[in-house]
Amino acid sequence: MPPVKKTLVQIDGRTVPLSNEEKVLWPRDGYTKGDLIAYYRAVAPVIVPYLRGRPLTVERFPNGIDGETWWEKEKPKGLPEWVPTTRVPSGSNARGHVEFMLCNDEASLAYVANLAAVVLHVWYSHVPTLDVPDFILIDLDPFACTLATLAKVALRFRAELEAIGLRGYVKTTGGTGLHVVIPLEPNYAYDAAKMFAELLARRVAGLEPERTTLERTIAKRRKGTVYLDYVQVGMGKTYVAPYSVRGRDGAPVSMPLGWAEIEAMARKRAPETSREMLRWTIAEVPALVAKHGDPWAVEGLTPQRLESALKNARSLWE
Repeated sequence: MPPVKKTLVQIDGRTVPLSNEEKVLWPRDGYTKGDLIAYYRAVAPVIVPYLRGRPLTVERFPNGIDGETWWEKEKPKGLPEWVPTTRVPSGSNARGHVEFMLCNDEASLAYVANLAAVVLHVWYSHVPTLDVPDFILIDLDPFACTLATLAKVALRFRAELEAIGLRGYVKTTGGTGLHVVIPLEPNYAYDAAKMFAELLARRVAGLEPERTTLERTIAKRRKGTVYLDYVQVGMGKTYVAPYSVRGRDGAPVSMPLGWAEIEAMARKRAPETSREMLRWTIAEVPALVAKHGDPWAVEGLTPQRLESALKNARSLWE
């Protein structure tokens, strides 16, 4: 085997070892591990706030997106001492706990990317309050539907949230769908957050019966609909972080969007959704961020309380 090429880079006073940067991870696009590292470093100012303090689970692709891949929760061997970790109890682990990495800065992010960790998943909560989420997420999963159908369902979520006094945000999944995200003040148990997600999803499903489905069994879903997956939130569950890359052809990114983008999608006649989502890749996103900043920050990402929203929902939704 050829020797592993290694370099050391200095990032904010940390020495970060990088290796085999020329390794091609996306064979049909030509993107290398070096391209992945460069992408994550370029977007570090906008992605790190969504990673900081959250237990990190990574999906690693050491031999590219066509090779063997695995999910890794436990911190890797040889982790530098300057990469912080947090210990979480786990009954499924022989040691009784999992030592998760925390990706709190650019140096840690570069280290993680060098592991060929393409996809970054984080908890809905952060240390030290891991038992209370600060996001609710509903996954809008298109089932052979048009782009306009997907967008109109997302816009219905926005309208219903606004009607009860909440603000929703939206991002691409990095696949074919969208995520509707509701930031919370960290004051609610996971069960309460999940209950609200279900109430909201059932409300939208009732208003959009031709465009949506709550059917979990894929074989029973109607084509041309959007599956509203509201069971994503839970203690120990993760979601793909904003700006995370995905292990798919084109190297797409889970991109935060402004609602104007969704309104534009609703006017398009695209028969499916995947082509639209490839507008945001590791090649395009750094320039977009440099020019426009983080769309969620521009819109004003603000934690919210649920009490008055639930009161309004009881009045408007029953």
